[in-house]
Amino acid sequence: MNDTQALYDLAPMLEVMALGLVIALGPLAWVWWRSRGSTPVRRLQALTVLTLFLTFDLVMFGAFTRLTDSGLGCPDWPGCYGSASPVGAHTEISAAQQAMPTGPVTHGKAWVEMIHRYLATGVGVLIIALTVGAWRQRGANRVLSPWWPTATLVWVCLQGAFGALTVTMKLFPAIVTLHLIGGLVLLALLCLQAVRQTQHTKGVAPVALPGGLRWLLAGAMALVALQSVLGGWVSTNYAVLACTTFPQCQGSWWPEMAFSEGFQIWRELGHLQDGSLIGFAALTAIHYVHRLAAYGVLLVLALLVWRLLRAQLLRDQARWLAGLGALQLLTGLSNVILDWPLVAAVLHTGGAAALVVVLTWALVASRSATAEARAAHVQARQPAAKRVSA
Repeated sequence: MNDTQALYDLAPMLEVMALGLVIALGPLAWVWWRSRGSTPVRRLQALTVLTLFLTFDLVMFGAFTRLTDSGLGCPDWPGCYGSASPVGAHTEISAAQQAMPTGPVTHGKAWVEMIHRYLATGVGVLIIALTVGAWRQRGANRVLSPWWPTATLVWVCLQGAFGALTVTMKLFPAIVTLHLIGGLVLLALLCLQAVRQTQHTKGVAPVALPGGLRWLLAGAMALVALQSVLGGWVSTNYAVLACTTFPQCQGSWWPEMAFSEGFQIWRELGHLQDGSLIGFAALTAIHYVHRLAAYGVLLVLALLVWRLLRAQLLRDQARWLAGLGALQLLTGLSNVILDWPLVAAVLHTGGAAALVVVLTWALVASRSATAEARAAHVQARQPAAKRVSA
């Protein structure tokens, strides 16, 4: 068997998909039972919210998979040594574990990796159900175009492809980072649909924000997205422990750093593009850029929370942003000072994902007051114009 066949063995594909379908049947049955007396639009809204929640859980479990070094627990895709579960690959996993007891392939890591794949397949099935339901209700559900869930389905398929590449390209940092960012985009897409559908079912109109506050909200979203990319780059390059003190790094406010090496994008894990090992100064640059950017992000979030609470607008979202900002600060410090504890590291990824969800929620639940006033002004002038023309 050649390397390509070893990396991609599609024999267990149908079994893995069947397991994903079984996992998805639980949430689908729960939504059907809880919403059996509701309209189809309300059932679709309930399924969207539940899918968003389960996708968030999947992102958290993906972080757990990465942080426990289980990403190569099964070194082929989509199964494990050509089997649909680690049970069928017991002999191969045992041999690999015996050869390297602390290596990337162990029975525990194989199960973590395969459970992540099963959950991802289950989420994919739920998004297929959302897409089918949206197209069937496209006449009744006018608040949301069925192309939104369709785009989400396309995106989750791309996520599956990046998940496969994460394994077959041996944790290539750029691919792993893109896989993480893809998960955050998936959360944003589902959140957009959930908020719009909830507004429609509850008859709630978007909140009008002053133009400057709306721009501040959008800017905070952009900064959090950039910081998430930097955080993913830190995690996938295992640069968290390059600085183990705070607020200084290695006893200096500006330690030795190699920015050009640290931000070489297309390279193997632990190596530079020329094949040499990545240096400690490069890992320090990766870590310290993320830390410096965090100061700016936290300041912008604090300003946004203050402005929203002062204006008494989007108060629920403002409180969530304040709490999540504090969580990110505490877990980030814990990662540095306490030598990257697993719980803090997973919560740090979850906090970033939650920030993306809450900021998306705030953006979709609001609109610019300036644009609203302009539209009302145009609408008010239309009858007068008609009278003049008559």
